[in-house]
Amino acid sequence: MDYRALMTMEKVLVQMEKDGVDSRMLDLGADCMCKLLVASLPDPPVYPDAVLSANDDDDLSGAGAEDRIGALPDDLLGGVVSRLPIKDAVRTAALSSRWRRIWLSAPLVLVDGHLLPPGEEAGQLALDASGAVAAAVSRVLEAHPGPFRYVELTSTAMGARARRGDLARWLHLLAVKGVRELVFVNRRRPLDVALPGHGFPDTAALPRGAGFPHLRELGLYCVAMEDRDLDFVLANSPVLECLGIYYSQRQIVLLRLASHSLRCVQICMCIAEDIAVVDAPRLERLLIWEMFEDDNHATRLSIGHAPNLQLLGYLRPGIHVLENGNTIIKVHAPALLIQFRSTIAGTKASPRTIIPSINVLALKVRFEVRNEAKLLPSFLRCFPNVEKLHVKSEKSDEPVGRLNLKFWQEAGRIECLQSCIKYVVFHGYRGDRSELTFLKYILGSGQVLQEMVIVVANGMFSTQDEVGEKLVKPLSSVKMASGDCNITVVEGTVHDEEDSCCLRDAFDFSIDDPFDRYL
Repeated sequence: MDYRALMTMEKVLVQMEKDGVDSRMLDLGADCMCKLLVASLPDPPVYPDAVLSANDDDDLSGAGAEDRIGALPDDLLGGVVSRLPIKDAVRTAALSSRWRRIWLSAPLVLVDGHLLPPGEEAGQLALDASGAVAAAVSRVLEAHPGPFRYVELTSTAMGARARRGDLARWLHLLAVKGVRELVFVNRRRPLDVALPGHGFPDTAALPRGAGFPHLRELGLYCVAMEDRDLDFVLANSPVLECLGIYYSQRQIVLLRLASHSLRCVQICMCIAEDIAVVDAPRLERLLIWEMFEDDNHATRLSIGHAPNLQLLGYLRPGIHVLENGNTIIKVHAPALLIQFRSTIAGTKASPRTIIPSINVLALKVRFEVRNEAKLLPSFLRCFPNVEKLHVKSEKSDEPVGRLNLKFWQEAGRIECLQSCIKYVVFHGYRGDRSELTFLKYILGSGQVLQEMVIVVANGMFSTQDEVGEKLVKPLSSVKMASGDCNITVVEGTVHDEEDSCCLRDAFDFSIDDPFDRYL
């Protein structure tokens, strides 16, 4: 299969129908994608359920009451209007000529979900209801001169023939009038929507100087873009801090990160050949979630100039190929080697083969696959200053061998484990013997280890007594290298089948560790 070819959702649907697969499965997948997206979106800066009256007495009609709000200055009233749901904001324009002027000057918040009929959900809208919502959106965008504070369009099937003219008109109006934050999501079939030329043009033909001077956060879900288009966006977005790419419909041949403003990059559920951090002096977080990878389709990750990169994951020994500057750190399962340049390096690390800035590292390991788990010690040696380690245990469809405690004890010194790692979070524990021996090794080797959290797979243990007998008791028998390490066992709150990427957590720098969302 040529992964570089564009495989649209409609093509997938046609192929499923040819293969005799129930097409409703694609609908379920699309719904799942929409739920993932919507769950990751920021909350609109309005309060649709707020009480707009200060008087809670239903017996009082309010007739003849003093208009104290009207005595406020126009700029303050404009701030009130800009924080109202769109239906309430529009109603203020009918109060008086003064209120209409205020409405026209206020930067509105337009969320089409607030225009839905009572009891309706966006994914279940009938065509006529969706048309009514689209018509209301058109009226607001045409009547208000802008700019818009926040626009969220998630409740309309953009690809429907009746909506294509609306789509072009909306994007044109938003471009002309201005919008500070834009959330744009297609709903249901047709699943594939070609944006009009002014929405995302051929970047090769754009004049010099065109760009996004105020763009700070960009999330791209289920889109088809050429690598050069993304290069253009990064090169012409001088203040862009957060970038997310999710379920790209086209294989990413080379994602080249060269930006002096980027602080966080998320790549989720994509096929990527190369991710190259070329020059990103402010980059702090690089998150790689649920990539479509196997032994034949690996992702090469190269770290160039990223002196502030502190959080990295999920990497997978046996799949990912890591480069640090001019040094290639190649982890390749079939060959069972770690390769720096073209030389087998065994278990030793040198200044050229380490990435010292990382203090939070997340790895995925199939402990039931011996050849993959054996690479973990050499991989850890590339990150000598890690203080917090996340290890997610992945289930293998075809278990091949297991590692005993003797292997880990004979693996040699791992600098970060001996002198830096204070916290270990083990996700997805299923009670496999190889998992338990790894945890014992960590406890017996981590000289500064303070806390170990074991997140047990949902439904793994039925009682607390079973947890104590099969997990806590065996770990309690280990002589801890640190002398005292607190061990906490919790059941995971995220089911295995649910996706783990979360735009909101990773882009929120008040959250120190977005990988902790499992807890």
